Amino acid sequence: MTETNAPATPAPHYPTMPLPAKEAWPALFALCTGFFMILLDQTIVAVATPEFQRQLHADYNQVIWVTSAYLLTFAVPLLVTGRLGDRFGPRNVYVVGMAVFTCSSLWCGLAGGVEELIAARAVQGLGAALLTPQTMAVINRIFPRDKRGSALGVWGATAGLSTLCGPLLGGLITGTVGWEWVFFINVPIGVLSIIAVMVWVPRFPPAARRIDPLSIVLSVVAVFLLVFGLQEGESMDWAWWIWMMIGVSFMLFALFVRQQVVAEHRGRDPLMPLSLFRVRNFSLGNIGIVSMGFAVASVPLPFTLYYQQVHGLSPLQAGIMLVPQAATSLVLSPIVGRLTDRYSSRGLGASGFAVMALSTVGMTAVMVSGVHHYWTIIPLIGLGIGNSLVWAPNSASTMRDLEMNQMGAGSGVYNQTRQLGSVIGVAAVGAMMQWRLTVDDPGTAFGLSVLIPAAMMLVGVTSSLLSTNNLHQSQARK
Repeated sequence: MTETNAPATPAPHYPTMPLPAKEAWPALFALCTGFFMILLDQTIVAVATPEFQRQLHADYNQVIWVTSAYLLTFAVPLLVTGRLGDRFGPRNVYVVGMAVFTCSSLWCGLAGGVEELIAARAVQGLGAALLTPQTMAVINRIFPRDKRGSALGVWGATAGLSTLCGPLLGGLITGTVGWEWVFFINVPIGVLSIIAVMVWVPRFPPAARRIDPLSIVLSVVAVFLLVFGLQEGESMDWAWWIWMMIGVSFMLFALFVRQQVVAEHRGRDPLMPLSLFRVRNFSLGNIGIVSMGFAVASVPLPFTLYYQQVHGLSPLQAGIMLVPQAATSLVLSPIVGRLTDRYSSRGLGASGFAVMALSTVGMTAVMVSGVHHYWTIIPLIGLGIGNSLVWAPNSASTMRDLEMNQMGAGSGVYNQTRQLGSVIGVAAVGAMMQWRLTVDDPGTAFGLSVLIPAAMMLVGVTSSLLSTNNLHQSQARK
């Protein structure tokens, strides 16, 4: 009997990394399209909140959960979704995440009640969690070490553009065609992003080992308890069970760290390889991004409340007041990105954190003094300068020394710590505002509350100064 040999299945072809510039830059454009949409959604929805509250007859707690549900499902799985990019390929996970985000955006706009809107926002947050870590992971794979600063500068400019467009576009859309369209606008952008990513972003070889399932469970439960406790602590008057949730989350984090060692010994892929933290700049960069997330998420609320409740501006006018910060960051981020490839990320990042600290103190001085609110333009421009000096240098320094097979895990950790910093910042500044409003006038209360993020910026200065100058190492690997 003659044995017939079946033709061997050809192995999939994966392009050599990094890519030539003519292929890498279109891929970056495709990724930034989705990144822009995610960030735009966070700012544009805030402007539309009073309108959908009125039309859907929602109470204050329900309105809060429209945002809280999104942030919760966005923050909790980031560590896992970063590793899913390693396991199944970042392009595939990005496309799935964008499809989930786009479809849930359509669901948000069609929601007939606030409960349905909350559910749709929760699914939307999950889509954002799937795609967000893949952006940084792909950028660090397709660009050579000596060009990543320029790429991350464009990435930072995308964030500045979304911050600039969000309040203005949100006010325009809500006032003309209705709040539903702040969600519907995501649909064509999402479809465009999926097509562009499929065309321009290459495939990457998947990891062979299965991710340790117990690590996934411990991570998700620990982050959920911490984020939920911090989000709901103020509204629940920091009841004993809130503190118990936070305490249990820290215990689970400790078990999670131990499980990473156990998984490695048993031949399974740890969710967060502890070898990442043996890279000095990665550890310090994550401290820096916690500080940045803390400040970026926490300061807009007291700023906008100051403009609206102290000076009587409309939501759109308050959004316009924040334009100088966003415009400055938009213009400077690509320039700083190019400087990151030539000069020390350590000096640029430390300068950015310092400028942000001084500018935040300047905002406090203006808000407490009772002078005209136009004086806030000066510290806001300073905040825009500081933002542009932090994003690309801190990201490049953090990720530059990681190996290619560590990019997914590193990106997941980086985004997870940034989001945790954001949640902690919002909780801390919210509690500070609540306390100071009982003893001070609103302007003083809002002004003093932002001193907490100013202090956190000093942590960022310290972490940047302690990092090593890896610019020369990068150039040596060219």
